[in-house]
This record gives sequence, structure tokens and C-alpha cells, in this order.
Amino acid sequence: MKIALCSTVTPFIDGGARQIVDWLEEHLLEEGHAVEKVYLPEVDRTETLYRQMMSFRWIDLDRADRVICFRPQSQLIQHDHKVLWFIHHVRFLYDLWDSPYRPCPDDAKHRGLRQAIHDADTNAIREARAVFTNSNVISERLRKFNGVESEVLYPPIFRPERFHCEDFNDEIVYVSRVERHKRQDLLIRALALTTTKVKIRIVGASIYDDYPDELERLVVDLRLQNRVVFDRRWITEDEKASILGSCLAVAYLPVDEDSYGYPTLEAAHSSKPVLTVADSGGVLAFVESGVTGFVAEPTAEALAEYMDRLYLGRALTKKMGAAAHDRIESLGISWTRVIDRLLS
Repeated sequence: MKIALCSTVTPFIDGGARQIVDWLEEHLLEEGHAVEKVYLPEVDRTETLYRQMMSFRWIDLDRADRVICFRPQSQLIQHDHKVLWFIHHVRFLYDLWDSPYRPCPDDAKHRGLRQAIHDADTNAIREARAVFTNSNVISERLRKFNGVESEVLYPPIFRPERFHCEDFNDEIVYVSRVERHKRQDLLIRALALTTTKVKIRIVGASIYDDYPDELERLVVDLRLQNRVVFDRRWITEDEKASILGSCLAVAYLPVDEDSYGYPTLEAAHSSKPVLTVADSGGVLAFVESGVTGFVAEPTAEALAEYMDRLYLGRALTKKMGAAAHDRIESLGISWTRVIDRLLS
């Protein structure tokens, strides 16, 4: 089968949005399919969003037997055999509209834009032969905002066998894009309130430098230089596997995340528990507090308490890590299932 994988990228930014496409490509090629990736750059700015959307509407992919679309606004592509593995909306026009993360004013102009995008998205999504999502959170958003039903299809990681558990050192690791809605600052503030010698390691890059710069200043202001490692770059998968293999636990603190997030799954494959927060969204489909990790209230005080518990209670920490590993199979997360559903 000739399959076109269509998505958008933020130029020079890596992360899960690219990985889900690249990793699916590798597995489809192994199955003997012909695969073409179609990436268009997209930046979520209100003044250019319409022009970017038009680019997708003009694409001609008639030579493909199947078109699979991922990140917005790739769902606007027209094809008789279009299937969506829908990752998320343009979030500030949807679930983040009434949040501090909206980058535009709540005025008549932008409310009109928001409604127009909703209408365009709904029409494009309904053109698809099948709609899959990466979590119950996204399925619920599609139902709420677009009136569309969908099937949850959990995304696996590429080569899970590279992840392993070697040891449990003193570091809680946060490997992710460094953005305000990922709340790495909350982990730093929590560290300042801990009573043990627990440490943290933050790894990842950002679209802009202002937030990472703030994090570096925060570490200095709180006098935590000896307890925080901040590596502002995209590390390789092998580096990541090594870090996770030896860490104490993994932190993942997003605001209402679309899915469980690759950091959660990578932790589980490394038999490490996940420290998250009660408003982390899709992460809560994987993390059960006291079983596969800890779920704290989104405050520095609550997180600090659980960080100390992870450090002091090594037996429970190891037990939760093993349970997180078992959770992968119970959710049916595999590339075999993904390919079967997308090509059915």
C-alpha cells in the first residue's frame, strides 16, 4: 500500500509530534508498505493561521492509497481514504482559550477567528473515513468541540527495548520540551521545599529562550545549583535511555496534557514511577497514585512531599516502577495494534 503520513512541524523543534510520524513510518516500511512523509511548517500565530491552513487544502495526494493525518492543521487535506490519528487541536483556540496560555486577547476579532477555525476543523475531520486519537482526553475534546466520535489508539515508542532499569540514584528526571505549560519551574520550586537530598535533572529545548532563561535564574535565586542539572538541548534516544535507566523517578507536570505523553511511557519502559499532578490530563490515564507513581496537587508543597517519599521509600519506588512497566501491556500499547487499526 502507498501511504502518505501528513503532519505539521514547528521549525527546528523536535519532540513527540515528529516522533509519532517518524516512528510509524519505520514500522510501516518494515511491513513492506511504500511511505511518503508530508511535513509543512506551522506556527500557531493568529495572523498567519489561515494562510497555513490553505496550504493543506491545496495539496494533491491522489497517488496515495491511504492518507494518515496527525498534527493540526493537516486534517484539512482532502483525500478519499483519509484517516486521522488526531493528536491535538490548535489548543489556544480550544481548551486553553480561558487559560493564562492564550496568546491573544478575548475580543470580537479573535472570537470570530476561533469560531471560523472550529467550523473548518469540524468539516475537515468529518471528511475522514476513520478518526483515532492518542488519548481519552482528545476523544472527549473532539466530542465537546466538534461533535465527532473517535477511537483511542495509544501511541507506542519506537524501540522500547533500548529502555531498561539499571539503578535508582538520587535524581528525579524531567525530559521534555521546556515550555511554560510543561511547568518545569514547579518542579524547581518544589525541590527548594524538600527535606531530603533528592536532586532533579531537567532535559530539553524550547521554542523561545525566555522560559529556559527564567528557569536558570530561578535555580540561582533558590540556591539550588548543586541539586539541579539543566541540559538545554535535545538529547539522543540512547542518552535518554541511559539517564532514565539510572534515575530515581520521572517527573511530568504538563497542564491538561493531550495524552499520557512519551515521558510517561519512556519511564514505564525503564521501570520507573512517574511523578505528576492532578491537572495533568491524559497522564492520569497511566499514572495511578501509589501504584504506578504519585499524583500530587499542582503545588510546590505537595510535590515536595512526594519527592521526599520517592527518595526515602526506595522499596515502594521500585515497586511502582515495576507496576508502571506492567501497565503498558494492560493498555494494549503496541505497534501491531496501531498498524492494524490505521490500515483497516
